[in-house]
Amino acid sequence: MADHTHEVDGPAEAEVARNNTTFTPAADIYETDDGAVLVLDVPGCDEGSVAVAIEDGVLTIHGTVKPDEFPDLELASAEYSVGDFERSFTVSEMVDVKNVGASLKDGVLRLTLPKAEIAKPRKIDVKLG
Repeated sequence: MADHTHEVDGPAEAEVARNNTTFTPAADIYETDDGAVLVLDVPGCDEGSVAVAIEDGVLTIHGTVKPDEFPDLELASAEYSVGDFERSFTVSEMVDVKNVGASLKDGVLRLTLPKAEIAKPRKIDVKLG
C-alpha cells in the first residue's frame, strides 16, 4: 500500500470532503516513433486543477471542476452535470516515466510518454571479418 503521508510546514488544513460526481474522461492514445501521446477530455479543468502522477507502474489523472455559481438565480432545470475526472492507465517499463510531459489547453489534456532507452530501436553495425 502506498504511503500517503507528507510533511506540512505550519498547521495542517483539513481536507474538505466533496459529494461530487466523478467522470471517466474519454481518451485517445497515439503511438509515435519516440513513444506515445495520450489525449484526454477534461472540460472545466485548468492547470491548477489537474494532477498527473505515476506510481508503481500506474499513471493516474485527476481533475477537479468547480461548478459555476449563480447566487442570484434559482435552478429550475439541470441537464448538464458537473463533476471531477479520474482515469488510470498501466504504464510499462518501456516508458521513460522521468520524462513524461503534460500540457492542457481548452479542456484537453495531452500527455507525452517517451520511450525508455531500453525500448528504443538500436542499429547494430555489421563488420566484415
